[in-house]
Amino acid sequence: MEQLHWVQHRCRQLLEGNSGQGWYSAPDGLPNKSSPHRVSGKRRTVFARHGPHQQEFEAVSKSYKGNAIHTTKYSLLTFIPMNLFQQFHRVANLYFLFLALLNWVPAIEAFQKEITMIPLLVVLAVIAIKDALEDYRRYLFDKTVNNNVVAVFCGKEKAYIDQCWKDVRVGDFVRLSCNEIIPADMLLLYSSDPHGVCYIETANLDGETNLKQRQVVLDPQLQGGEVTLENFHSRIECENPNNDLSRFRGYIEHPNGVRVGLHNSNLLLRSCTIRNTETVVGIVVYAGHETKAMMNNSGPRYKRSQLEKRLNTDVLWCVFLLIIMCLTAAIGHGLWLKNLKDPIYEVDGETSPALAGFTIFWTMIIVLQVLIPISLYVSIEIVKLGQIYFIHNDLALYNEQLDSRIQCRALNITEDLGQIQYLFSDKTGTLTENKMVFRRCSIYGVEYPHEENGRRLEVYEAEKNEATGRSVTLKSGCSRKSLSCRSLSCNRSSVSLHTLTAESEVEDQLSNHNQPRTSAFCSRVTKDVVPDPELVRKLSWLCSPVLPLSGSSSGTSSSLELTYITDFFLALAICNSVVVSLPSQPRLVLPKERTPLKSLEEIKLIFQRFSFSPFSAFSPPQIRGSPRTIATRLFSVGKTGSFTLPAPLDSTTDMSEPSRDSNLEISSLKRKLDFSSRLEGGDAGQMDRETEDDIQDSRKNPDGAQQDVEDLAREVDSDEELLYEAESPDEAALVHAAQAYSCTLRRRSAESLLVDLPGIGSLAVQLLHILPFDSDRKRMSVVVRHPLSGQVVVYTKGADSVMMDLTKTPKGAEQVQEIYSHIREQTQQHLDSYARDGLRTLCIARKVLEEEEYEVWLKRQLLAESSIENREELLLDSAQRLETNLTLLGTTGIVDRLQEEAPETIEALQRAGIKVWVLTGDKKETAINIAYACKILRPNDQLLTASCDSKDACAALLEELKLEVQRGDAGLTEQAAAENHGESSSGTVAGFILVIDGCTLDWALQEELKGDFLELSCRCKAVICCRSTPLQKSHVVQLIRDQLGVMTLAVGDGANDVSMIQMADVGIGISGQEGMQAVMSSDFAISRFKHLRKLLLVHGHWCYARLANMMLYFIYKNVMYVNLLFWYQFFCGFSGSVMTNSWVLILFNLLFTSVPPLIYGILDQETPAETLMELPELYRASQTSKVYVPRVVLITISDAFYQSLVCFFVPYFAFRGSDIGELSFGSPINASALLIILLHQVMESHTLTWIHVLVLVLSGASYFGFVLVFSLLCVTCSPPTNPFGVETLQMSQPIFYIVCALTTVMALLPRLLFRALHNTFQPSAALKSAQTDMVHSERYRRRMQRWNVSHSRVNRLPVGADNPGLEPITASAVS
Repeated sequence: MEQLHWVQHRCRQLLEGNSGQGWYSAPDGLPNKSSPHRVSGKRRTVFARHGPHQQEFEAVSKSYKGNAIHTTKYSLLTFIPMNLFQQFHRVANLYFLFLALLNWVPAIEAFQKEITMIPLLVVLAVIAIKDALEDYRRYLFDKTVNNNVVAVFCGKEKAYIDQCWKDVRVGDFVRLSCNEIIPADMLLLYSSDPHGVCYIETANLDGETNLKQRQVVLDPQLQGGEVTLENFHSRIECENPNNDLSRFRGYIEHPNGVRVGLHNSNLLLRSCTIRNTETVVGIVVYAGHETKAMMNNSGPRYKRSQLEKRLNTDVLWCVFLLIIMCLTAAIGHGLWLKNLKDPIYEVDGETSPALAGFTIFWTMIIVLQVLIPISLYVSIEIVKLGQIYFIHNDLALYNEQLDSRIQCRALNITEDLGQIQYLFSDKTGTLTENKMVFRRCSIYGVEYPHEENGRRLEVYEAEKNEATGRSVTLKSGCSRKSLSCRSLSCNRSSVSLHTLTAESEVEDQLSNHNQPRTSAFCSRVTKDVVPDPELVRKLSWLCSPVLPLSGSSSGTSSSLELTYITDFFLALAICNSVVVSLPSQPRLVLPKERTPLKSLEEIKLIFQRFSFSPFSAFSPPQIRGSPRTIATRLFSVGKTGSFTLPAPLDSTTDMSEPSRDSNLEISSLKRKLDFSSRLEGGDAGQMDRETEDDIQDSRKNPDGAQQDVEDLAREVDSDEELLYEAESPDEAALVHAAQAYSCTLRRRSAESLLVDLPGIGSLAVQLLHILPFDSDRKRMSVVVRHPLSGQVVVYTKGADSVMMDLTKTPKGAEQVQEIYSHIREQTQQHLDSYARDGLRTLCIARKVLEEEEYEVWLKRQLLAESSIENREELLLDSAQRLETNLTLLGTTGIVDRLQEEAPETIEALQRAGIKVWVLTGDKKETAINIAYACKILRPNDQLLTASCDSKDACAALLEELKLEVQRGDAGLTEQAAAENHGESSSGTVAGFILVIDGCTLDWALQEELKGDFLELSCRCKAVICCRSTPLQKSHVVQLIRDQLGVMTLAVGDGANDVSMIQMADVGIGISGQEGMQAVMSSDFAISRFKHLRKLLLVHGHWCYARLANMMLYFIYKNVMYVNLLFWYQFFCGFSGSVMTNSWVLILFNLLFTSVPPLIYGILDQETPAETLMELPELYRASQTSKVYVPRVVLITISDAFYQSLVCFFVPYFAFRGSDIGELSFGSPINASALLIILLHQVMESHTLTWIHVLVLVLSGASYFGFVLVFSLLCVTCSPPTNPFGVETLQMSQPIFYIVCALTTVMALLPRLLFRALHNTFQPSAALKSAQTDMVHSERYRRRMQRWNVSHSRVNRLPVGADNPGLEPITASAVS
């Protein structure tokens, strides 16, 4: 029935004149995926479909695509012509079509006309059937998608009605509910969320499972209710369709001329899913093949492997050989006719010898056509599919936690995996897990080591190493009281991309199996941060009635330091794009705001506890409408002259130490101020007593750290579990760290944030702007109105390389400058220490804006947001103007753990002769630390650092480093010689490691210096490029690939690795924590870095060896058989006659000998997988002694010539002088050729299984069965010859079998002797390893036999692994 619907669909499609859009090409007039297409010039105008502007709508929407998608390539009537047209793009098919047509010329005809058509028709038919099945599957997919139902506004009924996706048009109003998939690219006009926010999940688009926030168009004229036709009379101007997922520009113009800017956060993309929002309404701006999702659908990747390129060259040599053989036959036939006198048989005497030679040339082209096998290219495709099947189903490459296996996206470069010479790797998420765990921090120049948190991570690592693959319980080095060990289920559906370890995954499943949903980056090791006791003690002053003083002793904190600490954690909580929800609720409605834990008066009372020194004369200007409170002054830090700072702090103590008398005096004054209101209520005596008790307790126990930690943990535990969905693991780690200190992000909307502060409760923070992270700025910022001071504050976090330059020492009192300089100096030292420890660092800063300054910036920002032309440049300039003169609050150190077996994998790859480069955007110190941990950099290696800020300095530095390497090479010569003699491996020999930063790399990649950089890097064992941009990564790969002509592989996990992955010969994406951008751009996708080891060393080695040997075998087989026909020409006057019937001639290569090479190419194993994994040097050996090189091809062809001579002339001399016919003479030749070809493959095979034996037997049986049946039944099947009874007669005579046996032995004996001598005197590395394994196993077997004999008489115990008495003998045997 489905087939009938397909036919109806195609017929209707043809009648409508819409042939459908192919899957592998972009729509007409639209760009391909190779580069982002940005249309300049004409824009797209969108009107409401059923609105008042009907004429304008009809005029502009004629050229817009409908929403129906057609990914099929063919229609019912165009299938045959289009498929044939595509198949004949292959030169081999055109060649054989030419031969088939040539055979129809009477003067040239060599065989029956129908017979020559069989090979070509079979190949075309098989490929056509495959293409038809694939296209039919695409049709079924299109039908399912196009018939999805969505609510669309109907102008006639004035209501939303259900319509199919295919009927949606540009200008339609579409209403969607929670969990519905978006049918087209829509502009968001309404959301049921009171703050105008809509959440979408883009997993279907880019694989990312975290929620992304979209906003309703900020247009007052569209606010107040659900948008319908009646209240929408505006015109939308936007850019033409393009495939840039991260960009959208345009504006809405109202009838009164007012324009409102549009940007990417207003656009809902097709195939995304609505989450956390009950209802949304949008207007369609792009539909069908013009949507961004469809324009990014470029189909499977196609690359040509190096082996395939060499094969094309060898095929040309085969063509050259064919021409030589045909010319020889043509000249020979002409000379034979010219010298022929008085022939005893009929000869065409009217044709001149020259013309006869010309016709014989074309006849011989047809006869010897098998020399260029039509089945070779098809066989290669089948073999590659078989190889991919086994790679895809390898359990060692399967990730059980993610239910993820390797993806082979490029189907035709499997053999390139066995020839990799350079590997370029990203660091974060590739070598590391990209599971960020908060480790330590520095605030106000004071470092908080979080030692308990470090011990927790060490315990986790130890347990993970002990119990790989089984459930363990995550334990910390602290008690339950001091750590909030709330677990959260992290098991998601199979589309989840969270790379979790087996331990945390299984544990969370066992402990939280009833929780319905999770978030990204939510493993327990990330969430359960153990607070630092000292930092908790300082934060406890916010909760305690004991009053911290600006001039207190070292046991307490200054008010300025408390301000820094509070702002620091507030920045961690709000400077992000984290989406907050509850795990127990569906993704529908966010929790409502809770009432603050304390009243406003209580909050004021708490912050009145802070005080500045009495000489604080520089108070900030008052904000209009806000009361003058101490809290206002407290949170105005960062403005010059806004406060007076205490004396500088010591590096390990607090910032100030005023006199004790001054402290007591101020303390007394503060108590009177803070509790005056309560004294009026009659509680004066009680409050005084409580205050005195608290002060006494604090004096008795000034540290009180453990109790503070416990109180903080209890406060966190009392809160309901929250679910954080972050766009990056860094954001999740920082939000969880803030939550550990009771600074909890509770709720997020487009306009406000609900945040819990320690000792205060829930506060609503007005969110004014978000300046998202981008690779140019390397930072993100949020602009908020502070909930306590009412000031406009900018919180910024970003890379220290840019943030430290943006934080300036303020002008003002010398004491202020001294303290700021001290903070910067201490923070920089902590940053360097974190980097040396391999931590990822982020700097946190803030800036307070005056109202007038904010209004000026806001005008510029709104202008940039509403611009269509140069919008990105204007937004970048606006952000950079705001993010200046920041006040440095502190820095964070986040640990990103190495993936399991990453060091072992890199060591194995280096031993295999692969140079490993690391291209990362991290700091130099962090990159070097990771290089040490991954065994890229070893203790005996010499580190070369290239860092300069000018082109001339870079040139001089490269020359100096080259000289240093040349001097050092002499000292490493002995080690290299030792390596060549097998005394050590390449992974352990000392060498030079080059570390170059991004700025220097920019100079080094320029035309004048790239030669020096290339020479220097080639002399180094490894290169580490730090602070590198995505573009620099791709340029480095391109330089090595093009200039050295080596095989390159790039591996990464994020969007910043896409250009590098696409530039390399082989691109591998890791489906990790950063979505699927790298995977979708890659040739192969894996889930763990350790999978590279087996993928390259085993499957790469096998695929190359199998395919190369199969191609050599094909060339040998065809040359050998064709030469039999060529030798016969010397005995038939070069007339083009053959000694076999045409059916056997055509089917010999097409059927009888075609299947064994396929099995050979799919199943052959030159070396066992275990040996290849244990001895990576075998990978390098296969590269140095390549199988498929011109020398080996020449030897193979020479051997084929020899075997053809033996196969022809042994029967010739055996039957010489007899009256045997030509078909009878050809019978033992064909049989011998078949046996020689099949047994030749047996000799070349390294693995023989029952499948091999079965295929070989069936191939031989099919030949003999066919020729016997053909001989018995066919009388006139092969005119002018008569094969009737020939084969039955020949096979009934003993001479037939004697000739076949003698021919086979003589043909194969030289190759057998050569193999034996070569393996004896010059064995390959693979053979050496196999012999070693055999010797060890044989030695072990003999010792076990001796032990069994000596012990059997004593105890009669069976020999087994459980017998403890075997342990000493076994150990010695193995050793």
